[in-house]
Amino acid sequence: MEENFTEMSEVDIAYQILSETDKDNPIYFKKLIREVIARQNKVVQDEAAAISEIYTMINMDSRFQHVKDGLWGLAEWYPPETKRPRGASKTAEKKSSASSRLKSEEEPEDLS
Repeated sequence: MEENFTEMSEVDIAYQILSETDKDNPIYFKKLIREVIARQNKVVQDEAAAISEIYTMINMDSRFQHVKDGLWGLAEWYPPETKRPRGASKTAEKKSSASSRLKSEEEPEDLS
């Protein structure tokens, strides 16, 4: 049964394309978006604008996962991250250090 891609949204088509691929082979975003455009059989006046628009929609959709260097896959292919966000420990250290400095500035020295 052939899909009717003209009635599907661009992100749903992108999801369909990635669903048909092996999870070990994420797709470069321009290749993915060009395939979306091809499956829709739409005439595109400005390819750069179309790529930008579809990329934005994919980027905002939680079903997709940016892997690296412009490669995208499906979020379901990758386990959720359990690590703290980058820089979280450094930020906490900075706050603690700043808090310590403020306390030491507030407390007068005991000169006796």
